[in-house]
Parts: sequence; structure tokens; C-alpha cells
Amino acid sequence: MNPTEIRLNHDRTRLSVSWDNGKTIDYSAALLRERARDANSVHLQVKGLAVPAASSLTITNVEPIGNYAVRLAFSDGHDRGIFPWRYLTEIAAAARAVARMQA
Repeated sequence: MNPTEIRLNHDRTRLSVSWDNGKTIDYSAALLRERARDANSVHLQVKGLAVPAASSLTITNVEPIGNYAVRLAFSDGHDRGIFPWRYLTEIAAAARAVARMQA
């Protein structure tokens, strides 16, 4: 799947991605920050040292990377997370699965 539109909400706490299958998925900035896969973030996750992102976290920049991903910068200073389209769909699927289990 490929995005047809990517936009931030007015307070920059959510990223909305419209996909070429007609679906639109909203991602919270906190969820995306927690799922960043840069080397330092993965290291902290593996070591169990990752701190949950604040719900007030915002996305400060959205930068397209070629035709396969987007780089996001966050209000906590983190700016190394590259999110390929496939990974964004995986994040959404995992979040839906967790929500179903909690319901």
C-alpha cells in the first residue's frame, strides 16, 4: 500500500495517512515515537529502558523519504525515526489487535 495523503491534525498530536485502498488511519504522535526503529530507540527497547512517550508529544516535522517512507521529528527532540509505508501499516494492525484484546 502507498499513501495518497499525509497530514497532521491542528495540534500536531496525530498523523493521518490516507492509503490507496481508500482507508485512512490516524496515528498518535506518542505511538509513533514509541515505535521508532532508529538504532538508539531499538537499543532502549531491547534493554527495557524505553520510556513511554508523553500524551502531549507533538510531531514537529514530516519529511518524505523517497517514495517509500517518511521521517518524523518530535517535540522531545527525536528526529531519526524513518517509517516505511509497510511499517506504518504494521503499527496500525498491531494497535488494532491490542485494542481488541482490551475490549
